[in-house]
Amino acid sequence: MPRIHIIDVTNRDGVQTSRIGLSKLEKTLVNMYLNDLGVFQSEFGFPFTHHETNYINANLSLAKKGALAPIRLEGWCRAIKKDVDLAFKLCPGIKHLNLSISTSPLMLELKFRGKMSIDGVIESMVEAVEVAYKSGAETIGVNAEDASRTGLEDLIKFALAAKKAGAKRVRYCDTLGADGPLVIYERMKELASKTKIDWEMHCHNDLGMGAAVSVAGAKGIVDGGQDAYINTTINGVGERAGNADLLSVLLALKYATGFKDTKLFPQEIKLDKMWSFAKYASYAFGIPIPVNQVGVGANAFAHESGIHADGALKNRRNYELYDYEELGRGEPELVESGRMITVGEYSGVKGFANVYGNLEVEFKDDKEATRVLELVRYANVNTQKPLTREELLFVAKYPDEAKQILTVTPE
Repeated sequence: MPRIHIIDVTNRDGVQTSRIGLSKLEKTLVNMYLNDLGVFQSEFGFPFTHHETNYINANLSLAKKGALAPIRLEGWCRAIKKDVDLAFKLCPGIKHLNLSISTSPLMLELKFRGKMSIDGVIESMVEAVEVAYKSGAETIGVNAEDASRTGLEDLIKFALAAKKAGAKRVRYCDTLGADGPLVIYERMKELASKTKIDWEMHCHNDLGMGAAVSVAGAKGIVDGGQDAYINTTINGVGERAGNADLLSVLLALKYATGFKDTKLFPQEIKLDKMWSFAKYASYAFGIPIPVNQVGVGANAFAHESGIHADGALKNRRNYELYDYEELGRGEPELVESGRMITVGEYSGVKGFANVYGNLEVEFKDDKEATRVLELVRYANVNTQKPLTREELLFVAKYPDEAKQILTVTPE
């Protein structure tokens, strides 16, 4: 039976969100959280972009060490030979890529100024796929940008050419969040059944339906006989109104009527990791979690009206569809209310030793401690906020990769 997999794009589409961003250390921690959660693949950056090079290569090193496994790390490039060549020059160890190009008549006219036809788009895409495989790629997905405003005939033509070139998946990009759930289900079912290739759902939230169209489209792909891949971001971050929220998609697959009995929820997912991940992402991005955010908002399990409170106290199923414990919520959280020693760019050895001692980390000698302290200082310069427990532990455990991640050298 066809399956549904999650490909998270927080570290590519999410970090493109206007007015916000992540440091390279924070992007690495997002990959670590995604791996712990059981996500199939992280679209972790732009391997053809110089300021991403050290971060990408360091994360590939972490994958080789088993620290980022079994998650796949996949880079994003435009579907042009120039991007692919540069990607493998800068990041020769990369094995998974998604190659993107616009397909809609509107973008062909307005974005490409009428200089490319759909046949020209397909030719560029096929060349990029072939070059990527010759350069050492193991899996390639191709992206049809603005697929929701592209005719089915052109999408089928695009997908069949990608399949012939060796692509493993085609990404259906609802770039403007324009599709509705009923339409996208039918389109994806037809595309999957006629092309016999796996499809990805990449849906934006401009109409507030990012998660809804993602799961509806994925169901169409499965009913069309192919595996489906859903693109998500943590806390729904992304350009404009955001992308499909990771937790909303997962909960819909597990609990929504029409899905809960289908066994399409990815069994490798560990939902109890969501609470800590959502909180970390909120801190790293500097975006508070809305009180009504699905699953992790402050009010997600709050009841005030008499009828609701009475019903929830009698049996939570009266007014709660799923359990907060399932998401990793409910454990007491310690809050320091007395003296606090933190580590920052101006920290000294004594305070540093105190902080790491509280984390139960011991250094073999002063030389090792001094090296980690210096890395922590640089990390603090990089993030411009106190490092979290997980970030401090990462720097201590993987100092070589941490140093590489923190090194950004302009050309």
